[in-house]
Amino acid sequence: MDSWILWLILAAVLGVAELFTLTAALGLLGAAALLTAVVAAIGLPTGIQLAVFVLSSVSALVLLRPIAQRHIAQPPPQRFGVSALVGKPAYVTHEVTGMQGRVRIGGEEWSARAYDETLVIPAGATVDVIGIEGATALVYPRE
Repeated sequence: MDSWILWLILAAVLGVAELFTLTAALGLLGAAALLTAVVAAIGLPTGIQLAVFVLSSVSALVLLRPIAQRHIAQPPPQRFGVSALVGKPAYVTHEVTGMQGRVRIGGEEWSARAYDETLVIPAGATVDVIGIEGATALVYPRE
């Protein structure tokens, strides 16, 4: 079997493996094997083929992989609206029970109720916003 076919098979196997791992490393190695298959098809000896594969693999992994990784990595999603309030501290303005109360979250006053319905949180306490249901903040007292 011609060596260029072996390099082509190796390139295909590495390309398929990249689809399962999504690391960008196997895809770059597959591209190096594809380049080596072209060199082998020209008829250059095995030593040059190995040198082309090693040099193209190393250069791709050192130069291109960090760039690919930066583009693959996604920033954490930005929370906005009422979902951004979850986890924030709040100041109790009117006593909070399992049924009613008022808190100030970031300068806005919200209706609130205690996450644990058995709790009574006095005015002046600091609480954490556990969730938002409609226009009501579910809060829990800080330790």
